[in-house]
Amino acid sequence: MTATTMSSREFNQNVSAAKRASRQGPVLITDRGVPAHVLLSIGEYRRLTSENKGVLEALFMSGLSEIELDIEPASDLPRAAALD
Repeated sequence: MTATTMSSREFNQNVSAAKRASRQGPVLITDRGVPAHVLLSIGEYRRLTSENKGVLEALFMSGLSEIELDIEPASDLPRAAALD
């Protein structure tokens, strides 16, 4: 699935191209370069909003295993109370 990006102006001038592109994947519509809306095919929308999802399918994200997290441990965590 490939995502396509279109400006609001491009979308308004060629809705048919956006609809065709949505068959291949989501179409991100930007306002001043910032993603503002997403156009999906009805099939993809129904797949994403179906109530029959299992927990694993709901949590699955393509490419998730390739993301590296660099998390710093919090230094201001509460400590256990000293009960002497």
